[in-house]
Amino acid sequence: MFYVTVITFLLFTGFIAWYSWYKTKDVNLESSDGYFLGGRSLTGIYIAFSLILTNLSTEQMVGLNGQSYSTSMVVMAWEVTAPLALIFMAFVFLPRYLKSGISTIPDFLEQRYDVRTRQIISVLFLLGYASSYLPTVLYSGAIVLDSIFSISDALNTGTFMTVFLIALATGVIGCFYVVFGGMKAIAVSDTLYGICLIIGGFMIPILGLLALGQGDIGSGVDKLLHSNPDKLNAIGDHSSSIPWPTLFTGLLVNNLFYWCTNQAIVQRTFGAKNLAEGQKGVLYAGFFKIFGAFYLVVPGIIAFHMYGNSLKTADMAYPQLIVDIVPVAFSGFFAAVLFGAILSSFNGALNSCITLFTLDIYKPIFKPQAKEQELVKVGKIFTLILAGVSVVIAPLVMFAPSGLYTYLQEMFGFYNVPIIAAVMVGFFSKRVPALAPKIALITHIILYALSKVFFGEINFLYILAVLFPVSVLVMLIVGKLAPREAAFELVTSNKVDLMPWKYGKLVAVVIVILMIGVYTLFSPIGLAAGL
Repeated sequence: MFYVTVITFLLFTGFIAWYSWYKTKDVNLESSDGYFLGGRSLTGIYIAFSLILTNLSTEQMVGLNGQSYSTSMVVMAWEVTAPLALIFMAFVFLPRYLKSGISTIPDFLEQRYDVRTRQIISVLFLLGYASSYLPTVLYSGAIVLDSIFSISDALNTGTFMTVFLIALATGVIGCFYVVFGGMKAIAVSDTLYGICLIIGGFMIPILGLLALGQGDIGSGVDKLLHSNPDKLNAIGDHSSSIPWPTLFTGLLVNNLFYWCTNQAIVQRTFGAKNLAEGQKGVLYAGFFKIFGAFYLVVPGIIAFHMYGNSLKTADMAYPQLIVDIVPVAFSGFFAAVLFGAILSSFNGALNSCITLFTLDIYKPIFKPQAKEQELVKVGKIFTLILAGVSVVIAPLVMFAPSGLYTYLQEMFGFYNVPIIAAVMVGFFSKRVPALAPKIALITHIILYALSKVFFGEINFLYILAVLFPVSVLVMLIVGKLAPREAAFELVTSNKVDLMPWKYGKLVAVVIVILMIGVYTLFSPIGLAAGL
């Protein structure tokens, strides 16, 4: 049956690759808009699934389920509160982004401040992706694939070498997508993988409940609800990984950065054919995020009931569950879908990195007169270099002192606050000068680093909740002391139609109601009551 798994995996993965090539063969990949933004032709469905799958990778599936296994449903906050940030993206950020016609977040920062701000933020993004995000995606993916295919047993290698080899193979395949297909190929493959991943993702808790009830799903549900009902409580106290006061403070700041200014995410929306399609994609993604708790967190709770505290590490909860409950006949398909999730996040971040490097660093600094074809060529070379660095770093993630997902979020904390502060102050002020974001950035990095040394026991979300208004205040004070000479005005580029989606606000209201409903379900007045 092992060969059935392998053959199914290869056939499904090969089909997605072929279909992605077929759907993108008419896109002009010699232009920067065609290569980096899919020719600004993406519709709502493509954007939504690309957003979901770029976000939804194995570092989330492994990390969040690992955290719920060791704690409780409290970690669902990373998923269920994300729609708030996506609503901000749809109605506050995206209209301004598309109006300006930008290709990158640093591109906007140059328009608002100066070219040096653009380059500093681009370098921060690149360092963050290369040192933490990309290696974490590769590491978590390697752990899952090794669990399914027993690669370490077959090769008789340790965890370090196994992760390196799987990361290398993933990196090579990912580079093929990015180098030969660009953004459109990534978006098409994301859509297909996204549909399959959501279906497969919801299969895991169902199969898990069947296994927990020894073939009787009703018995499995009964055990889940009445054995350790505290595990189903999503309202965290001050000692939890996500205390409830942070939901609308530090966590919201973190989510605003991730969904509204993180280049790897928002680049999908820059490729929208118009504002209405962009808003559709963002709000569709917000709708799906609400239900992420059921396939990204609940399986970890099921794993706790099945294995107790017997697992070597919490991050093994999801991989072990897959191995034990997925029928062999479907394991190849599910492995291919998980591999697609790895590729999506890896490819999306790579594409964003090369966009940042070529348009924000290479062209303005090294070759201002570079033609479109040269920019694309340089981007492809940079892809190979960045992928190689990420592959080398990936095995080192196993030594992270905290859980996988927490590690990733804390690393974002070094630069996320000043970026979101610079963008928001840039939107709503006209006189804050280019000096302001630079001072705010230095101030934040120093204060955040000091918080790790002197207040390491305090949850980092509380720290972000304090440092965000500090960054905004620093920028506003600089604006008062040394205002820019001419008031900033956002220029309309006329690259896409800016008519908003007429049902956007209604959908946003429905999303908020559903979000409140899910939190009520997993609370002391809901399932956590043990009734």
